Amino acid sequence: MARIFCIANQKGGVGKTTTTVNLAAGLAQLDQRVLVVDLDPQGNATMGSGVDKRALNPSVYDVLIGGATVRGARQRAEAAGYDVLGANRELAGAEVELVGLEQRDRRLKAALAGAALDYDFILIDCPPSLSLLTLNGLTAAHGVIVPMQCEYFALEGLSDLVNTIKQVHANLNRDLTLIGLLRVMFDPRITLQQQVSEQLKAHFGGKVFDSVIPRNVRLAEAPSYGVPGVVFDPASKGAMAFVEFAREMIERVGRPAAPASAAAPLPD
Repeated sequence: MARIFCIANQKGGVGKTTTTVNLAAGLAQLDQRVLVVDLDPQGNATMGSGVDKRALNPSVYDVLIGGATVRGARQRAEAAGYDVLGANRELAGAEVELVGLEQRDRRLKAALAGAALDYDFILIDCPPSLSLLTLNGLTAAHGVIVPMQCEYFALEGLSDLVNTIKQVHANLNRDLTLIGLLRVMFDPRITLQQQVSEQLKAHFGGKVFDSVIPRNVRLAEAPSYGVPGVVFDPASKGAMAFVEFAREMIERVGRPAAPASAAAPLPD
């Protein structure tokens, strides 16, 4: 049975999509069966996996509306070694259409249940806003992975995200928990980043992943070639860091989900 994780942060430009596709590629290299679900109408995770978002038929939009199944809509990202449930501009219209549908915040959860046995990990790339699409992702997931830069404004936004996770946990998804915080675009030469990193570890403790993703130009170049950085330049520091993060993920959560009553509480 797949372990389902949202990669989420309400602040834009923090590397959610980069984290999603490179974690997926790293897990695939470690012989894990992975599905990436692109819930962002921009379709960056789709294109960054080598799947043409303009040629999608059907897409994640059709899955949410009920016109297709996950098995019927998924595409194979051959170079990266995982499957993609892709998104394009059509997904922007799903916000309006979902409002009138039954179980509007549980549509993705119901759809993924039909393919859960096909995968070890399902990674959901969420939009930066708290929309109905993001809510579908959080309701479907067992946990949330938060990529964040070690900067002051990132700390400000983190408290809002934690509160959102708590609210979804209390009202919609008792299985949802904060899996961990991933420090990305990290430059140890910058004193402020070191200070914020220490603050994160002091407040969140074991919720901060040991893995740290350095600022790396090869990761930034990879999407223009339609592959994750892990595939584009396996020897780069960024790629090796993501493979190490994939190993840490398997060690941390590659076990059957604990019952909701046994889930660790979210930090205040």
